[in-house]
Amino acid sequence: MRDLLLEIGLEELPAQYVLRSEKQLAERVDAFLKEARVDFGSIEVYSTPRRLAVIVRDVAETQQDLTETLRGPAKKIAQDAEGNWSKAAQGFARGRGLTVEDLYFAEEKGVEYVFAERHEKGKETVSLLNGLEDVIRSLTFPKNMKWGTSSLRYMRPIRWLIALFGQDIIDFTIEGVNTNNVTRGHRFLSKGDVVISSPAEYVQTLESAFVMANYEMRKAEIERQIQELATKQGWTIPLDADLLEEVTNLVEWPTALFGEFDEAYLDLPEEVLITTMKEHQRYFPVYLDGTLKNYFVTVRNGNAEHLENVARGNEKVIRARLADAVFFYEEDKKTKIDDQLGRLDRIVFHEKLGTTGAKARRVTKIAKELAALFEADLEKVSRAGAIHKFDLVSQMVYEFTELQGIMGEKYALQQGEDKEVAAAIREHYMPRFAGDASPETATGAVLALADKLDSIAAFFGIGMIPSGSQDPFALRRQAQGVVQILGDWKIDLSIDTLLSKVVELQLEAGLYEADKEQVKAQLDDFFKLRLKYRLQEQQVRYDVIDAVLTTSLTVVRLDARADAIQEFVSTDAKALIEQLSRVVNISKKGEAGDVDPSLFENDHEIALHDAIEQTAPATADAVEMGDYKKALDLLQQLESPIMMYFEHTMVMSDDEAVRQNRLHEMNRLATTIKRVADFNALVL
Repeated sequence: MRDLLLEIGLEELPAQYVLRSEKQLAERVDAFLKEARVDFGSIEVYSTPRRLAVIVRDVAETQQDLTETLRGPAKKIAQDAEGNWSKAAQGFARGRGLTVEDLYFAEEKGVEYVFAERHEKGKETVSLLNGLEDVIRSLTFPKNMKWGTSSLRYMRPIRWLIALFGQDIIDFTIEGVNTNNVTRGHRFLSKGDVVISSPAEYVQTLESAFVMANYEMRKAEIERQIQELATKQGWTIPLDADLLEEVTNLVEWPTALFGEFDEAYLDLPEEVLITTMKEHQRYFPVYLDGTLKNYFVTVRNGNAEHLENVARGNEKVIRARLADAVFFYEEDKKTKIDDQLGRLDRIVFHEKLGTTGAKARRVTKIAKELAALFEADLEKVSRAGAIHKFDLVSQMVYEFTELQGIMGEKYALQQGEDKEVAAAIREHYMPRFAGDASPETATGAVLALADKLDSIAAFFGIGMIPSGSQDPFALRRQAQGVVQILGDWKIDLSIDTLLSKVVELQLEAGLYEADKEQVKAQLDDFFKLRLKYRLQEQQVRYDVIDAVLTTSLTVVRLDARADAIQEFVSTDAKALIEQLSRVVNISKKGEAGDVDPSLFENDHEIALHDAIEQTAPATADAVEMGDYKKALDLLQQLESPIMMYFEHTMVMSDDEAVRQNRLHEMNRLATTIKRVADFNALVL
């Protein structure tokens, strides 16, 4: 057994794509070796801004031998009446490198077929590994580029390749770059090329060239250095997870340092300072006793030499950034909100959907329709709807787009707007991402719901529907936000009803290019997937999800239904589920109709009928109230009557009138059952 090393050397990768590319490379190598029938131990992953690499431990020297059973044509096709092999049988054998002498017959599902055993001795692993070229070429990225005369589209230009099996170089070429055992160290600290003599020495050799190839090691080292700084200075330095990941993927040899800026800049809103540091400069803000201080921590891609010069350079950059922010902030404060609203009609929301001003007016209409559901103040909703996009034309948000909504709230409060109205300007973007909170105010919740529904329905109306990984307008995230808000605020209104209102308003605005019913059907399917995702996040069983996602429900009722069924299937409910499913299945053989008790032929028909008379209305009431646990308790009362009914009653009687009467009974009971869940979907 030998270790395998594969390294792709590249120009600097975008930080946000490094880890997902590292993972993809490992998955592709894993699949390649398994498909090639090559045994191996474990796969280790490595990445920096300039490389993606895997080391596969304990790779077998030869692939596994292959023995497979091949099925050919049926016997009646494979031989004629005299027992001679047909052309079909001969072709089957020849196509697999066999002869007709290798064929035999065996029965499968009552039919005799031709079979053959094919044996293939495993090849030497080294002869298969040039297939790693295809692995490298198969990697996919969100964005690609071409370079020079290359025909390959890749995230960044490939500059070197290492492919080692033990100490042997696996020979192949990609776009003029040949594989060898030479890598490159840190762009500035390392001198010349770096030779990797074997996979086992990869990590240590790179460290001697000032490269920490392991992401987790770099991350831990950055955390250690920042904590050391914090302890020494008496600071608190929160380590934002996303920022830490990004910084880790920007450096190969990290060294933490700090700088400072003029204390006067602390007069800016804290969000402006933090956004400037985190989003624009990749700095970690510094706190002392819970108060933001005029210091920052950054991570250099290099060693500790001349850190003072590096700190001064970073201070100069942030000083310019913050000076701009002060100018924008002061200029924005001079402008009245109502004077800015007209400028929204000069901002194109989408070429087919009009301006941001037009969108804001649509959202206001929708919000006013929904206000009563949230017990929101209609006057506040109207005002918030009118101004909720105004900060998009402010100088601060134009420069710092991450602050949209946040600055709107601050400016609104400065100009005397109601606190809830001001909060709604910020909250209508919520939840901004998975795990984010829903709006806290009723006005904010209404506005957030209206804004998201308007965007989703409008883009569907012009055919801009998410597909695969393509979702340029983040409609999936917005739809998940709609579902979350309805669930968190316990709004007992179906998404289907909400969408109908929104679609009608947008039709009035003349937005749609597609047929209304087609758009509505697409939206229903889209939101059904979002509801399914919500239940998956709540760890609901897949079969329970299928059982509850059968009708248009409110999010609140869906949650209650899923909780009740999940708990129900965890008990000894097999017998009841089988009986309920049997009723539903047999009901499909007839249609609904009135039940005539005079046609009953035994006491068990009477007993079931009486049980249904008592249970069906109460079950319907429980479902209407969203009390699915009570509905299930009521259905459990039917278990014995249903079982005895089927033991003593033949539903499909020869007597037409009796048969139809019994099918009417089954349909009546099936209607009650399906109100609760689709029990046929449950896996026992």
